[in-house]
Amino acid sequence: MKACLVTDLGLAEYGSARALEERLVAARKAGAIPDVLLLCEHTHVITQGRNGRPEHLLASRRLLEQMGVAYFETNRGGDITYHGPGQLVGYPILNLSEIRRDVGWYVRSLEEAMIAATREYGISARRVEGKTGVWVAGADAPEEKLAAIGVHLSRWVTSHGFAYNVATDLRKFDLIVPCGIAGRKATSLEKLLGRQVSVREVSRRITERLGEALGLEMLSASPEELAERLREFESGAANRGAREIAAMA
Repeated sequence: MKACLVTDLGLAEYGSARALEERLVAARKAGAIPDVLLLCEHTHVITQGRNGRPEHLLASRRLLEQMGVAYFETNRGGDITYHGPGQLVGYPILNLSEIRRDVGWYVRSLEEAMIAATREYGISARRVEGKTGVWVAGADAPEEKLAAIGVHLSRWVTSHGFAYNVATDLRKFDLIVPCGIAGRKATSLEKLLGRQVSVREVSRRITERLGEALGLEMLSASPEELAERLREFESGAANRGAREIAAMA
């Protein structure tokens, strides 16, 4: 089984987490690190995917600033979504050329891991044809979205990932048309269960199910361990670059 390092960043600002992810993608492309799964909760932020439409942001930038909600445009797939405390966000940085070169299969695997983890709480979650993510039946309304997915691939290395609502403030989704799908609301595991749920507990379950779905051995690594691996790669890359410049002089 291939190893995948799992690092929990805790509560992280989106911009800093994205910068770290980009560094990890570069290292993974170079083969300097194994596959990585970054886990975190974000401070309040709305992100727009490359397929997003401006009208799906229902609040002005001024209002977002007043509410303390950041805004970022990204290169992931999908439309617009919200991240915040109480939501588990996962960024798998995987080399699919060493697993399976199939983007559709990869997205279905992310869905399956979250569906299986949700089932462990006695909740029946499912896919909805033509709509990426994880859904549950609404009480007296259309399906509600429990988890969103938006990914990006470059040279078969994945980035971005999934967002699973554990104890998310669902009122923040009123600022957008979630994932660009009108008439569909977001829900959370806590709302479905009617009790408090630990994000860390859900994180453990989804990590285990994701390892099973992708055929990976999930190994815990601290942020410090991951940072040290990155420093080694980047230091070596900088030294190689300096030698190449000197050779051309």
